Amino acid sequence: MARYILNRLGQSIILLVIVSIIGFSVLHLTPGGPLSQYALTPGMTQEAMDRISEQMGLNRPLPVQYLDWAWRLLQGDWGTSYRDNQPVLDVIGRHLFATFLLMGSSTVISIAIGTWIGIRGATHRYSVFDYTATVGAMIALSIPTFWFGLVAIYLFSLKLGWFPAGNMYTIGDQSVLNYLHHLIMPSVVLALVNIAVWSRYMRTATLDVINQDFVKTARAKGASERRVLMKHIVGNALLPMITLAGMQLPNLLSGALVTETVFTWPGMGRLFLDSLGYSDYPVVMGLLMFSAILVLIGNLIADLVAAAIDPRIRLA
Repeated sequence: MARYILNRLGQSIILLVIVSIIGFSVLHLTPGGPLSQYALTPGMTQEAMDRISEQMGLNRPLPVQYLDWAWRLLQGDWGTSYRDNQPVLDVIGRHLFATFLLMGSSTVISIAIGTWIGIRGATHRYSVFDYTATVGAMIALSIPTFWFGLVAIYLFSLKLGWFPAGNMYTIGDQSVLNYLHHLIMPSVVLALVNIAVWSRYMRTATLDVINQDFVKTARAKGASERRVLMKHIVGNALLPMITLAGMQLPNLLSGALVTETVFTWPGMGRLFLDSLGYSDYPVVMGLLMFSAILVLIGNLIADLVAAAIDPRIRLA
């Protein structure tokens, strides 16, 4: 186990280095850059622009800039935001709760509903419910998340007035009920695509378990269908879903980026787009590295949990 974890950590470090090099290069080679916001300032001269570039360290060769950024990152210094002159970790920290709240609630919704749909579809194969769930999953996977968000805002906010159109809470009212009222629509929209994914995988996993010999043996011994389903089928079908949960982290993060933008939710996704618009490279790189670390840790935890639950899995 310890050797496996060390190997995974070594692979993760290599992946983080590759991600950081690609992200840093793409950001700094795109047109514009942090100095573009100063170019429109009245009375700005080329000498002043050169001085600002030198102060920000942007006049150095790109490899030198990257090595300097990477060395400071290893020392715990993630940089300072160009936009508000605050530490990057502080800027990200102010948006962590909003993103984790949205991702956590949507994950619970998608797992609960997707698992139920998948199990029922497998146990009632080729029924009207199964066909309806299959068509619904294909539709949910084919339509962009932002479209669902815009339709939800139009129907449930503008037409029916059931939910607020955006933001995390109403100014002056930060009660739990107010948070939940604002959370329902974005979390459901973010969960729609994941429900489709979970239901399809869960249906396949359940069908694989149903045909196993130990299920037939349990039925032959006279176990009730409910006991066979809950103890033998569902328990074993859920094992592959643990790995799937770790693999869904990138999709959750990308979906949260779109959902937070549509619903003006003050999370890391919205911060990422705002920072791109302001060419706030330290914050963008900080969010990129933080997300990459989160995905790698999530996948590692999923593998370890799956191995701990299923003794047939050997980590090497």
